[in-house]
Amino acid sequence: MATEKFETSLKKLEDIVKRLEAGSLSLEESLKAFEEGVKHAAFCSGKLDEAERRVEILLKQKDGSLKRESFESQEN
Repeated sequence: MATEKFETSLKKLEDIVKRLEAGSLSLEESLKAFEEGVKHAAFCSGKLDEAERRVEILLKQKDGSLKRESFESQEN
């Protein structure tokens, strides 16, 4: 999963959730899907944490303080 992209992993996670919610998998298939889903969730979470750290670094002021800005849409 090291070379996988966030979007690809998120899509796989969404597909796994749909399959699990459908309830048509056997217990063993459900466990395997759940295990794979946990791996994708951890990968995505790590990528989001990494992105947050990068944004904070970019917003760091010259004096070392962080300037927090909202990520809300500016399209209003």
